[in-house]
Amino acid sequence: MATAEPTSPAPIEPTASPTASIADPGALGLAGFAMTTFVLSTFNTGLLSDTLETVVLPLALFYGGLAQLLAGMWEFRRANTFAATAFSSYGAFWLAFAYYISHVAPKLPPAHAYQATGLFLLAWAVFTTYMIIPALRTTGAVLAVIVLLSITFILLTIGAFAQSTGIDKVGGWTGYVTAAVAWYASCAAAANSTWKRVVLPVWPLA
Repeated sequence: MATAEPTSPAPIEPTASPTASIADPGALGLAGFAMTTFVLSTFNTGLLSDTLETVVLPLALFYGGLAQLLAGMWEFRRANTFAATAFSSYGAFWLAFAYYISHVAPKLPPAHAYQATGLFLLAWAVFTTYMIIPALRTTGAVLAVIVLLSITFILLTIGAFAQSTGIDKVGGWTGYVTAAVAWYASCAAAANSTWKRVVLPVWPLA
């Protein structure tokens, strides 16, 4: 009795990686961080009057805050734990900063408001400093951003607790350098991805 020839199973088509269609959000996250840091540092250095400082709030809400937070969420999708934690956290920092400046600080007792600001900055100094450890396995550009940001937060924390405009100004100038390095890292990420080759070096550490 004739039997039917066994049929081969249909070939399984390879599926695309779930992150294949997601562009690197690092350029966006670094750009949002850099621009907002640059504008705020202008006031920390004393180059412009503090009465104009609220100009940073729209950037803190939408670019340094929302855009950077979204970059962090996309980094989670790409399984990049360090970048996801950093961008999400600093996006939240800028959102919290905008809320603190506009809604919390004006209601604090004037005699002790500096202590609240110092505590706020101290917490971020601790977070940023320990993020140096995972940054050692990223790139030289990103590591430089984290180290400089740690120094910036530490200086601004000391300046807040000591009520020292001099230390605040040093922190502001350090913030300028931090913003410049972050802008470079952002430009490098965008350029290297677009050109499909190394246009601007970032010095991989891994």
